[in-house]
Amino acid sequence: MVIRDMALGRTIISIFVGLVFLTGCSGSEPEAKPKSTEPVPAAVTTVQPASENELIVAAGTVRLRRETSLGFTTGGKVASVRFEEGDRVKRGAVLASLDSSTVASDLSVARAERDRAEAEYGRIEKLFKDGWVTKARLEQSEAATRVARARIQSTEFASRTADIRSPGNGIILTRNIDAGQIVAAGTTALVLGEIDKGFVLRVPMTDADAARIRVGMTAKVLVSSISDFPIDAVVSEKDGRADERTGTFEVSFLLPGNDRLRSGQLGKVEIEVSRGSSATFVIPANAIFGIRTGEGLVFVVDDKNRVKQRNVDIGKLTDKNLEILGGLKEGEIIVTRGVEKLRDGDVIKPIRTAK
Repeated sequence: MVIRDMALGRTIISIFVGLVFLTGCSGSEPEAKPKSTEPVPAAVTTVQPASENELIVAAGTVRLRRETSLGFTTGGKVASVRFEEGDRVKRGAVLASLDSSTVASDLSVARAERDRAEAEYGRIEKLFKDGWVTKARLEQSEAATRVARARIQSTEFASRTADIRSPGNGIILTRNIDAGQIVAAGTTALVLGEIDKGFVLRVPMTDADAARIRVGMTAKVLVSSISDFPIDAVVSEKDGRADERTGTFEVSFLLPGNDRLRSGQLGKVEIEVSRGSSATFVIPANAIFGIRTGEGLVFVVDDKNRVKQRNVDIGKLTDKNLEILGGLKEGEIIVTRGVEKLRDGDVIKPIRTAK
């Protein structure tokens, strides 16, 4: 009886162990599927040298080409100012005048002094001939006469310049004086913009950009307040030294005549200049990743369509393209889109993008 019970127990244990073994086998994880080796589609392009020319785009302000500061050559009281800011004037028009009563009085005094000096000189000359005065006394009288005559010329000049006259056809840009005001000689009374000289777009530029621009080069200027289309312009002037405050050089672009142009309007210029170096390349901006200061990474594709990370030196960003200063060679193929899906060593299916 005992032997029979022991045999039954061993049988039950065997069955239980077998069930556990079968359960464990049925619950085990399936083997991982092998990784796909299909090539990854990716857009690519061939590295080409950058264009020999570069487009400089900058903003500036429309000004009359010649804006002249006008003032009186002598001090005095302002008698009249005949024009306001924005008024158009013709060549030779009287713009402002000083009170001439003081000048007229000075002229009368100077003429009287001249007459007295000349009479005195005539008397001294006779006395010298008769031996009554020395030569030194004669020379002194002669010098006094010359001074009196010079004072007449000076006073007559002051009388002639008591009026400010327009040196050309233009627009009054600034008025700094009013009737009754006392002004000093040389003070800027009015600023005249000479229409005959035309309008220019004055643009501040860095020394690097200004150095590549020459007088006579053509450009396109857009003044949105007068037109939606750019107009032809020519470089007319360039500063010989930088502005002490900003360090920029001002370049002037001569604009064609247009009745809607006004001093102070804003404009944008585009001018094509020499890049200055043919050892650079331009690639799409989205081809680069892992950007650091002056550096970044690109995926270069080998002859087996396998990608390899490469460090490149980057320059400036122009529109959608990025300038590459070093790290690439002409004719190499790089990935331009899909870089975020790739890893070093991946095989790709190249898709050529339109240039």
